[in-house]
Amino acid sequence: MRAPPNGGPAPMTDAHDPTDNTAPARPRIRSFVVRAGRMGTGQIRAIETLGPKFVLPYAPQRLSPTDTFGRAAPLVLEIGFGMGDATAKIAQALPGTDFLGVEVHPPGVGALLKHIDEKGLSNLRIVQHDAVDVLEHMIAPGSLAGVHIFFPDPWHKKKHNKRRLIQPPFVAKLVTHLAPGGYLHCATDWQPYAEQMLEVLSAEPALRNTAEGYAPRPEYRPLTKFENRGIKLGHGVWDLVFVKQPK
Repeated sequence: MRAPPNGGPAPMTDAHDPTDNTAPARPRIRSFVVRAGRMGTGQIRAIETLGPKFVLPYAPQRLSPTDTFGRAAPLVLEIGFGMGDATAKIAQALPGTDFLGVEVHPPGVGALLKHIDEKGLSNLRIVQHDAVDVLEHMIAPGSLAGVHIFFPDPWHKKKHNKRRLIQPPFVAKLVTHLAPGGYLHCATDWQPYAEQMLEVLSAEPALRNTAEGYAPRPEYRPLTKFENRGIKLGHGVWDLVFVKQPK
C-alpha cells in the first residue's frame, strides 16, 4: 500500500481492522448444482429468438405482473420446472392464469421456450436464476395466487438433506409472498422427502392442509413421462396441497 502524502502511516482498510469482530457471513446453502447440460440446436435457437420476449432478466427490483403480461390476472410461481413439459401444459389448460417459471439450467429454459412457441402461449414467462433471490427481490409480498414445486431434487444422502428446498425458513418466505387463500403445491417421488415435506408444511401455522395427509393429484398437474414410467414400475408419487389461511 502506498504511504499517504504527509508521510504518516498508511490508513488501515476495513479488512485489516483489528477491532472488527464481525464474523463473515456464511454462504447460503443452495438446493441445486448447475451442471453443464448439453444444449440441443432447437433449444439454442429458442433462447436466441424467443428469449428476449419470454425470458425476464433477473433484477433486484419488484416485478410488475400487469406490465409483464399486459393484464391483471392471478399469478402462479413455479420453482424448478425442469424441461418445462408440465409447465407448458398447465399454462395451456389455464389461460386465465399467468405463470412465472424459475429454472437455473439452460437446457430446460430452451425446452420450455420451444413449448411456448409450439403452443402459442402468452401467459408464461421465465426467469433463469436462483428462485430464492427471485422470490426475495422480484416478487411482491402477498401477490401470488399459487406456488408449484414439482419433483425438486431430493438430495438422497442424509448428509445432503440440508440442501433440500422444502425447509421451514424457505416455506415461511413462500407464505409471505402468497396471497390469503393462495396455495402451495409440492410433489415428489421420494417418500422420505414426502414425509419431510408433510412435516414442514404442517408445522407452518399460516398454512392449512387441503387433505388429511397427502392430496390426490390435482387435475391440472399432468403426469410426466418420468412419472408414468415410475408408476408402471410401482413407484409412488406424493402430492401436497396447502392453502394460506386468512389472518
